[in-house]
Amino acid sequence: MRHACFLTLLLTVSTVHAQVGKWQLGGSGLAWNQHDSLQVLVDFAGAPGAIQPRYLQPDQNIIQLLENWEFWREPSVYNLGFVDGQKPRFWNRWNGVGGDPTQSGVFLVDPDSTTYNAPLAQSVNSLFFSFDTAVPIPAVRFGFFTPSHGFRSDGTPLPQDTTPAFDVSIGTDSEPAVNWGGNDLFQRVIANVGANFEPSVKIDFPRQYARFFRWRRQLSLADEEALNTCATCGGQGNQAIALQGSIGGFEVFAQGVPLRVVYLSRVIELGPVVNFGRLHWAATAMRMENSVAVEDPQAAVGLRAEVRVGRDSDPATYHEYTNIGREKEVPREEYEKLTAQLNRDPRPGIRASIGYDSDNWSFWSVPFTESGQLIRLRSGSHLQVNLSLESRDFDAWIRVDSLWIETAPLLADEVFAEVARLDDLQPARGFTEVGLGQQTEFAYQLRAEFGGGTAPGFDALRIRTGNRAAFRRLEMGAPLATVEPAAVTEEEDGLVVQLPQRVTRSNNPPIRVVFASEVFEFAATFESEIFTADSETLPQAVQPGNATDAVSTNSLRVLGAAADQPDFIQSITLSSPVLTPNDDGINDRLDIRYSLFRLPGPVPIALEVYALDGRRLARIDAGLQDSGPRQLSWDGRDETGLRLAPGLYLLSINLQTQFTQTKQLLPLGIAY
Repeated sequence: MRHACFLTLLLTVSTVHAQVGKWQLGGSGLAWNQHDSLQVLVDFAGAPGAIQPRYLQPDQNIIQLLENWEFWREPSVYNLGFVDGQKPRFWNRWNGVGGDPTQSGVFLVDPDSTTYNAPLAQSVNSLFFSFDTAVPIPAVRFGFFTPSHGFRSDGTPLPQDTTPAFDVSIGTDSEPAVNWGGNDLFQRVIANVGANFEPSVKIDFPRQYARFFRWRRQLSLADEEALNTCATCGGQGNQAIALQGSIGGFEVFAQGVPLRVVYLSRVIELGPVVNFGRLHWAATAMRMENSVAVEDPQAAVGLRAEVRVGRDSDPATYHEYTNIGREKEVPREEYEKLTAQLNRDPRPGIRASIGYDSDNWSFWSVPFTESGQLIRLRSGSHLQVNLSLESRDFDAWIRVDSLWIETAPLLADEVFAEVARLDDLQPARGFTEVGLGQQTEFAYQLRAEFGGGTAPGFDALRIRTGNRAAFRRLEMGAPLATVEPAAVTEEEDGLVVQLPQRVTRSNNPPIRVVFASEVFEFAATFESEIFTADSETLPQAVQPGNATDAVSTNSLRVLGAAADQPDFIQSITLSSPVLTPNDDGINDRLDIRYSLFRLPGPVPIALEVYALDGRRLARIDAGLQDSGPRQLSWDGRDETGLRLAPGLYLLSINLQTQFTQTKQLLPLGIAY
């Protein structure tokens, strides 16, 4: 019996009458197996109230463990509703519209061994079957077998109709740009059999992760004899008779834990709109030893969790064609009654596109790999989680005992903000544009909405610019007037402004924060949140929108512009032109400061030290760094840990990526 959704709350009364609680899956919260919309090789019975990857046994046919198979003529990343890694798929180019759908392979992965694909008269080279198990599994064997009963048209019993020649290839995983119908998916050949007489074929191979499998017919002596015989009787070679070889089903066997398994929850209704805080989980690393599951804190396992939140029950929008071929939005119930388009002109009554409801739903969050992180999503009344339980060890896995998200009532019904340059509040092009790396003053306008509820209001605002920001002033009221904030904190990635008074339904003045900062990316979003400074209640994300008629951007996006397309690395400076690493406390370490521009995300950065003859003497990895002012340090030692001799050297900061970057060499002296 499926229980109704409920919200598990642990309530804590705060100083502003707000309650911080939690929504929970697993443990004492919602049951995992009653609130999933999709799962791939998840074990719900491994431990009470927990989920974990299914430990695959070598006597289990993985194909029979997988659910919701999709059958395609030819796969593509453009197939409607395609989400890589969420459903197993089988594909084969069977005859087009109106052809025999059983040739799609549906009978080759069903649990009934008596069903089969009827042999067809076709070219040997055109017969292949490919399938995707959705996630990489620790595969050890591939197999196939003839049907258990029946006869070919020539009277041959199907159990004896063996495939005379074939090959089998496998592949581990895919990239978004891969050619789904080509050979890119199948990197390794595990069998190439030119003469087969066995009705049940088993191909063993060393345990390895595999996700894609392709069985392909090959030309054999029996095929050549049939071709020659048919050619002498006026036929068309082996295309005039059905190929030898009937397949009743495929088998894949594995031992251990998949590289990852997938759990996607249903869209779950929480009730009233709430704010969201941190995402937590309780998990245990496990290992199989001598057929017994034991805890192993050092196991190479982990969890990747994504969250999205919304204000209605469906993240999608549905459309119908109008009488002039355009699209209009319709309810899902109406969309399901429409006719699917099959080579017809767009017209009323025909289904059009399915879109994403970004007005009411956030996009998926960044993947979280550590418990206790803020999800930083807008408030909502519905949520959905997408989990990937990952392992880099065939015999180790992560058991997720429970997962929960902090929730709290709204501080305001809605909060909107927009940002613009202080000297251009209404840009002609409608968006804020600044020079890359240039100190710019911004006006950040905020407006709160309060309805008839009990939202307690807020008295603090955090603005994230991605880089250090310098506070200029706070303006409040109508008309705006400069007021003294209760407190200001300039942080590494923005600033926090504590207001002199609480903003509530009865005291809701316009608010403007003026600050200066630099932009190092082509597009940056100044995300922000409101909160209560003297309370542990959760912050509430601010939404981009119309906060005042005086500012016309309706956006928190800031675009960086540079006429000369600056280098990725600029403004390199050294703390001293001479390094003296003699442990006297003066210039023992070199601090190198620089700015990174226009990076699409964090990239690996390294410092390299060269002798004057071009030999590289030292390389220091600084880890991943994003756009903005950055720095690293060096102690004057080479790659072996020895101090370099006195002399003149050359330093270079490099991106460890495919980006083209002009090497900048800075001279540095070392003395003792």
